[in-house]
Amino acid sequence: MSSSSGSRVAYAAAVTTQAEPVRRNESRAWWLRALLVAQAPRPVLAALRDDSREAAEDRQDAIAAVVFLAGLALTLASSQAGSFADDPDRAGIVIPVWLFIAGLFVGIVNYWLGGGVLYLALDWLGARGSYRQARHLLALAAVPLTFSLVLLPVRLALYGGDIFRSAGSDSGSGAHVFTVLEAGFALWALVLLAIGIRSVHRWSWPRSVSAVALFGALVAAADLALNVLGG
Repeated sequence: MSSSSGSRVAYAAAVTTQAEPVRRNESRAWWLRALLVAQAPRPVLAALRDDSREAAEDRQDAIAAVVFLAGLALTLASSQAGSFADDPDRAGIVIPVWLFIAGLFVGIVNYWLGGGVLYLALDWLGARGSYRQARHLLALAAVPLTFSLVLLPVRLALYGGDIFRSAGSDSGSGAHVFTVLEAGFALWALVLLAIGIRSVHRWSWPRSVSAVALFGALVAAADLALNVLGG
């Protein structure tokens, strides 16, 4: 090996060694950004403009955590959760295990399929982003849904296991308060999505809101089609 070749190899190794701490720091920074996206959405979501493989890898762990927690929140808000314990065989440890598995499944499905629907909506309106970028944008916009998990211990303290039963003690007017709060978190997520679209693609507000509306319409159409096909 010539001296010049050896120098190039040594230089490449040195650059790689120096880059590793920077990558680790950037990965840790994304955990903080995921928490701050609700407070300062524009700078956090604008960082998604960098859709390089390295940038995507830096944020993938934080994204995965948000996806799981958002899936758990969606599962808890579903009608299936409200009637899960109607079967007497479903009790005790079964409920936490079901919540974990269902939350993981719901999160993954919404991340990949919902991200695909968002990508189509953005593409139809002229965006040039990638499918991966759309998935990451949808995940970060879902952070407010994860905040709704703070309602779970309050509901358990008030109603206990009845939150997993039909016509339980949580079926009165008090339940409507939690429904309104959950709707508020969902609306917050939609607002973040609009801000994210505007920040990432540098669109006007009308165009960004139109993208969110188109995304919602496509999701509603897909849900209706699944219900019809499912009988």
